[in-house]
Amino acid sequence: MNSWTSYDLHDFIPFTADIYFRLLERMSESFWPLHLLTLMLGVTAVWLAFKNYSRLVCLLIAPVWAFVGYAFFIQHYAELNWAGGYIGYVFFAQTILLLLVALTGLGFDNVSRKKPAAVIGIAIALAGLIGLPFMAPLMGGSWLQAEVFGIHADPTAVTTLGLALIMFRGWGLWLIAIIQAFWLLISGLTLWVLGTPGAIALFTIVATGLIGLIWKSAESRFV
Repeated sequence: MNSWTSYDLHDFIPFTADIYFRLLERMSESFWPLHLLTLMLGVTAVWLAFKNYSRLVCLLIAPVWAFVGYAFFIQHYAELNWAGGYIGYVFFAQTILLLLVALTGLGFDNVSRKKPAAVIGIAIALAGLIGLPFMAPLMGGSWLQAEVFGIHADPTAVTTLGLALIMFRGWGLWLIAIIQAFWLLISGLTLWVLGTPGAIALFTIVATGLIGLIWKSAESRFV
């Protein structure tokens, strides 16, 4: 009987880079010009988070997670990988978490948005909104492969991780951020196996987010 040690990461990625990028293109083709609306929503969410309208931000981005969970994972990604459907339900769980904290107000941080951890959060959120969409064209891909907040999984998770660092503190921050970090690690490993440069970008964002999480947890001890 084969043991788990006989497997490597390639055994869990049943598709090639070309097939994956075609998935991104299909998402873009199916939902354009919804990208313009989701980008505007993302920019608005970052501005509202900076202005301390945290509950409203959660209400705005919760449906985005549900949409990506269904449209990206259940409808498309699951065709490539059987785990896609299950990850879609994890995205639904993030939707529920966002709605719960919006209704209860638990875990929000009301201190200055100019503290280091919040600044890290703003940088990560902008990387998700602006940086990731330009990666594909800069690496020689088509604009249809550009990943956009609210349409594709990676920029949605990156932007939300940044928002979490701006808006939350303590246990609430870790609770909200865990699903974003979970998906970004999976996506980073997937891109690593596929041999695409995007893996380094996602690993860098996760590492930066972890620094922000630890930094903000340390800040909370002295507030």
